Amino acid sequence: MKTQRIHSLDSLRAIMMMLGLVLHSALTYNVTNHGSVWAIKDTESTHIATDFLVLMIHSFRMPIFFLIAGFFGAMLFYERKPWQMIHNRTARIVFPFIVFLIILAPIVQFSFRYASETFSGNENALTTSLAPFSDLHYYIPNGTSHLWFLYYLIYATTFAVVLAFLLKKTPKITSKIKTIGNWIFQKPIVRILVFSGITFIILTLLKTPLIASSTALIPDTNTFVHYTAFYLVGWILYTSKQHLETLKKYDWLSIILAVLLVISQGIIIQYTDLGLKPNSFSFLLITFNSLTVWLFIFGITGLFIRYGSQHSKRMRYVSDASYWVYLIHLPLTALFPIFLLELPFGGIPKFLIVTTATGIVCFITYHYCVRNTFIGKFLNGRKYPRNH
Repeated sequence: MKTQRIHSLDSLRAIMMMLGLVLHSALTYNVTNHGSVWAIKDTESTHIATDFLVLMIHSFRMPIFFLIAGFFGAMLFYERKPWQMIHNRTARIVFPFIVFLIILAPIVQFSFRYASETFSGNENALTTSLAPFSDLHYYIPNGTSHLWFLYYLIYATTFAVVLAFLLKKTPKITSKIKTIGNWIFQKPIVRILVFSGITFIILTLLKTPLIASSTALIPDTNTFVHYTAFYLVGWILYTSKQHLETLKKYDWLSIILAVLLVISQGIIIQYTDLGLKPNSFSFLLITFNSLTVWLFIFGITGLFIRYGSQHSKRMRYVSDASYWVYLIHLPLTALFPIFLLELPFGGIPKFLIVTTATGIVCFITYHYCVRNTFIGKFLNGRKYPRNH
């Protein structure tokens, strides 16, 4: 029996992608220096609130996205023929990744180079930024940039599909996993403790309290292991989908606790020079991050199930637009701060302006250039009629 469209999880996946726009808009106005990860910094307009926002969004955004991707991946695998699922994921993930990586690589490189040169006071920023592009090798991607999540989604999906094929040959093990999953997911406190424990073990084995997502073309073990684990939990969640409604229990409380943990984590990071030994510091951060991510996952997912389970034309539109919005937003979040550089605003107003302006451009281009065109069909599998 095919599962009806789950509007809440569809919307949740879209919002997690859209939060990438918010996160990247905030980085320019962080007090923290992110170095080569984000070379643009408006030193005269920083605000600690943007640091907190980045820390908080980063703690749950991609884990939730990979978990939901795993859920829908399993749905396609079990409710359609496996090879149809593979064809669908290739068309929706692999091809867009390759095409947009090639198209966006020089645009992203120019945008960040130009913004960096401008922020450093170079009066010939445009000429300096364009000069390297006379060499053809600058048009060849040397990393995945903000498309890293698609890159690792390909690996996570491949791993899960291979595992699913193997488990098909061992029905007793498959049944046992499903039984354990059903028992865990229907118990709010147990599921948080169990999955937090698994994340704690993974981070401990990887010897890091926080995964810095790799944008290198050579796959990074830490990034793969960390996010594939969330993908697999989402896959198992699909087999226990009858318990989705139980995620509403303690949803608000989970989010409040997660926010308090993020605040505590921020304070700990600020005061690591007050006698905390490196091992103690790492242990604390791993513990905090492991709990925080699962409190956020079950809390936010519960809220979407509580308030977003009904069909909404507006949210369906946002869901359809989210892929395109995420793909093209990054250069805009680098370029728009240039126009605000000399304005006497603080970090918060500038961040809000960059976020809003980027969102407007992304949605306008989606509506007029993507939704009713071959690009929309390429990304989402369908092309809407005009005025729809």
